[in-house]
Amino acid sequence: MKPRTAFGQHTLPGEYFTSEEIFRAERTQIFHRSWLLAGHVSQLPAPGSYFLFELDRESVLVLRDAGGTVRAFHNLCRHRGSRLCLAPHGEIGATLQCPYHAWTYGLDGTLRAAPNMGDVPGFDPKTLGLKPAALADWQGFLFLNLAADPVPFETALPGLVGKFEAWRLPELRSVHQEVYEVEANWKLFFHNYSECYHCPKVHPHLNKLTPYRNTENDLDEGPVLGGPMWMSNPDGSMTSHGGRCAVPFAGLSPEERGRVYYYTVFPSTFLSLHPDYVMVHRALALGVDRTRIVCDWYFHPDAIGAPGFDPRSAVDFWDLTNRQDWELCANAHKGVASNAWEPGPYSDLESQLAAFDRQYLRALAPEAPAAARRQG
Repeated sequence: MKPRTAFGQHTLPGEYFTSEEIFRAERTQIFHRSWLLAGHVSQLPAPGSYFLFELDRESVLVLRDAGGTVRAFHNLCRHRGSRLCLAPHGEIGATLQCPYHAWTYGLDGTLRAAPNMGDVPGFDPKTLGLKPAALADWQGFLFLNLAADPVPFETALPGLVGKFEAWRLPELRSVHQEVYEVEANWKLFFHNYSECYHCPKVHPHLNKLTPYRNTENDLDEGPVLGGPMWMSNPDGSMTSHGGRCAVPFAGLSPEERGRVYYYTVFPSTFLSLHPDYVMVHRALALGVDRTRIVCDWYFHPDAIGAPGFDPRSAVDFWDLTNRQDWELCANAHKGVASNAWEPGPYSDLESQLAAFDRQYLRALAPEAPAAARRQG
């Protein structure tokens, strides 16, 4: 499928990258209403395992209960609001106890004990369990939504439904994680990821492995955007040496083994599916001009356990590429923050950027300034 043309489309005005007012609107209209990638089921290996997902003032506890079910609760005691878990991840045990007044909860969220509350008139422990947060398990990746009445996951992100089963995503394990903090607006990272117009100059080795015009998009409108690039060597992968660092996923067709699939999931995730591993970026906007990017390299346990397994060629390749891209994003942020900045035209190689902007403006409405809505 050829990408939609970007003819006549221009980048967003500078205020979208610098305005504190717009950034606050994004928190309300987008981040607190969207499905955000929180983690992977492999982070919860046993009952009582947990990790925290935090956004602004919100903290969500994601755990595996005694029966093996993954659940999500707001990380606060129903008594006086104390945070229940303080460490970013760990093991809870059979119950969860508030560190303040020892109210105790089961891993299913029910209130099990509340010292000295039995004689309080009207006290009903059945109504004071932990407050659940909306949770969706897509192919082993755990998404949270902080809205009071969220749009169902399948309705909000239909582009993900039924895709990528051949990569056996629920079974994968992260073998390496890098965390980056960059002085740039979060949208610039989506723009950068969504085009290879810059690849010949900035990423010559990447461009050799996947020439920048070797691309097509099967999703070109909506909250999930992207498609495949085919590799110069159909028996290779995206590594520092150009070869594979693990056996390819068994369920892939010969055509799929010769491609890399790149998708953005609005507003927090980049999925990069290779023939031998999967890389996932999570973007968290820390401020209007600062973004944290968490990058994980996932492999199948069979590959991890194979003699001589070494993922370093994949990690090194993308860590270098990431750092090159983050420098570009930081430099672009300085430019769009200038009073002299005027929106520039997109090329046809940037059709996905124009599609991202349209999705962004739809999600931000009615908060978006009128001038930008007319442009979008």
